[in-house]
Amino acid sequence: MPKIRILVVDDSVVVRRMVSDALTTDPQLAVAGTAANGKIALAKIPQVNPDVIILDVEMPELDGIATLVEIRKSLPDLPVIMYSTLTERGAEATLEALSKGATDYVTKPSNVGSSARGLDCVRTQLIPKVKAICSRLLGGTDQVHSPALFTPKPIPPRRATPSREERIDIVAIGVSTGGPNALSSLIPALPRDLPVPVVVVQHMPPVFTRLLAERLAAKSQIQVKEGQAGAGLIPGCAWIAPGDYHMIVASESNRLTLRTHQGPPENSCRPAVDVLFRSVADTYGTHALAVVMTGMGQDGLRGCEHICECGGQVLAQDQASSVVWGMPGFVANAGLASKVLPLDKLGPEIVRRVRNGRENLHEFNSAPGTVESSVLR
Repeated sequence: MPKIRILVVDDSVVVRRMVSDALTTDPQLAVAGTAANGKIALAKIPQVNPDVIILDVEMPELDGIATLVEIRKSLPDLPVIMYSTLTERGAEATLEALSKGATDYVTKPSNVGSSARGLDCVRTQLIPKVKAICSRLLGGTDQVHSPALFTPKPIPPRRATPSREERIDIVAIGVSTGGPNALSSLIPALPRDLPVPVVVVQHMPPVFTRLLAERLAAKSQIQVKEGQAGAGLIPGCAWIAPGDYHMIVASESNRLTLRTHQGPPENSCRPAVDVLFRSVADTYGTHALAVVMTGMGQDGLRGCEHICECGGQVLAQDQASSVVWGMPGFVANAGLASKVLPLDKLGPEIVRRVRNGRENLHEFNSAPGTVESSVLR
């Protein structure tokens, strides 16, 4: 079986050596070459023919974003994983790179080149992402996973579709690898007068989630904000779970609000989709719609099971339009999704289901405690 060929691009010789040494500890990976900046990397790509590129964001001569733009001109499908610092500047640059076609990203811990944290970052974050994104080269499916990240807990196939579609009062979305670009397609497709709130878990660290919310807000018809404890759930507003915090919905004095907490990670994630989905199911019951999109792992699987048990509805993104068909694949294969749709069909389907049962109403009241809003037209 051929190994996944990787080109490592970083201006630090220490980081290049550390990343290369850590990657080659996996027998399915091979470092085909290294480069100190984007200019050298562009010259090496046709020579080493990599299957994936690990690309530093900040470099002299030609930085990561400029390099990515050049790569995409001739190689639009070559996977590129950005390697950035966990700072405001690094987060801004990473989100910019994702908007320009980067496949995914991994954040560098502090003193990445000389500490055990750097090696741990490569082993627990970078290697699994490389293998998931390039899983077809390994003869597997997009559900390639690392036991260190999660342990699948198979559940028997089941029919999740309710006997009829209930009125939807909230849309809950779970997404991970490839998520920023997927959300940039989905959220702007939702109309300004969407009569329900939207809650989202995107696996991202602090700072990233706030900047992602700001970017989505700038291009969307609905409001988009980073989740805040105590915020009231109102129609036409999407809340992105803050990095390193679980986000849940709760009813307080007949008012629906957000809560955040730093309970233990689930599926090695905080925020976790399962945590949010369980709270949505418990609070909204049959009036919940869950949407599971592109992502590595199985976060969201148990939450979707809970939503179905409470009579809610589930949609999943299809394999062809997913960067990694892990999260939606587990949900679809467990029989929990009433529909499995390409990314560009998810928005219209969400709107259709939200409209269901409201066509003949001039106004509606969403779930108890939320404000009134005009019906979708």
